[in-house]
Amino acid sequence: MLNGLWLSFFVVAAVAALARWLGGDPGVWAAMVESLFGMAKLSVEVMILLFGTLTLWLGFLRIAEKAGLVDLLARLLGPLFARLMPDVPRGHPALGFITLNFAANGLGLDNAATPIGLKAMKALQELNPSASVASNAQILFLVLNASSLTLLPVSIFMYRAQQGAVDPTLVFLPILLATSASTLVGLLSVAFMQRLKLWDPLVLAYLLPGALLLGGFMSLLAGLSATALASLSSLLGNLTLFGLILAFLLCGWLRKVPVYEAFVEGAREGFEVAKGLLPYLVAMLCAVGVLRASGALEAVLDGIRWAVSGLGMDTRFVEALPTALVKPFSGSAARAMLIETMQTHGVDSFPALVAATVQGSTETTFYVLAVYFGAVGIQRARHAVGCALLADLAGVLAAIGVCYWFFG
Repeated sequence: MLNGLWLSFFVVAAVAALARWLGGDPGVWAAMVESLFGMAKLSVEVMILLFGTLTLWLGFLRIAEKAGLVDLLARLLGPLFARLMPDVPRGHPALGFITLNFAANGLGLDNAATPIGLKAMKALQELNPSASVASNAQILFLVLNASSLTLLPVSIFMYRAQQGAVDPTLVFLPILLATSASTLVGLLSVAFMQRLKLWDPLVLAYLLPGALLLGGFMSLLAGLSATALASLSSLLGNLTLFGLILAFLLCGWLRKVPVYEAFVEGAREGFEVAKGLLPYLVAMLCAVGVLRASGALEAVLDGIRWAVSGLGMDTRFVEALPTALVKPFSGSAARAMLIETMQTHGVDSFPALVAATVQGSTETTFYVLAVYFGAVGIQRARHAVGCALLADLAGVLAAIGVCYWFFG
């Protein structure tokens, strides 16, 4: 799937450039070549910060693991997943892996979440009576995973910082609200298909406080101006980030964890993860750069802009749609689209803020389906695709709406 997507970027770019050349624009080929090398240079610049961020964050996460915080989270959420997945026996290793996966996703640690998620899927497959048809538990896990519940989008902050944002955490609250919407829709859609009893007292004991807290928080935000909302998002983003780091360190110290050694151990792992990402980043950024320089991307956006304008709606969000359109297929392509939008319109422009919020509140649905189900030989996904894409759509629409609320 990713091979076809990447190749199609170049093929479409070539066709669009040929049309522009025949239409009297001989400079289009030079622009494409210039964009190709420019994006290769940008990839290296992005990687410099990526090395530092991944080593830093995985170092702190290792302290949290050794201090028992991740296991504590698994024990706290275990009863909830036991009710949502009645076919999984209590105490089964799959429940622990699922909780750890959501903890890593919530902290924005995608690279750490994937190997844990694969362990969870393999553990669920041991309980699956079919070798090729996805079980209810596997579908719920995959859809919730694909709904991208992110409480701390560190990677988004990193890309905004690399592009020169005055306040990288400005999108903290918009992402939190949008990702909550996508996760809620994903859960409700699967519950409808599987007839899960969300009104179970134990399930409500987990979900209702969170829903009430989020609802009350949104009511509080409703009375604030756009300037005040942006300032609050910045404050909470920075406080949450530093507060979490401080909590990891203090808990590690109280549990007599050698925090420095643990940090270095985790940071070393982060460095190894980061250095393997450069080829993918170069590949996708260069493909997106060529697509933009050829005029193909702008032609598609012009069509959408024309349709939106015809409905009498504001069209500023259209510039952020490339990120939303490719995110279900490829995280690296969406990341490239996000960076390209920041480069083209400015890191703190409205399109860039919408694109960053979309990136933080949606997931690479088809990639997740291919990797997670492919790892255990699942060939029939049943209602997993429809529910996951519905959650993605909810995340995109919520991201656009929230950004108009905060920054419009």
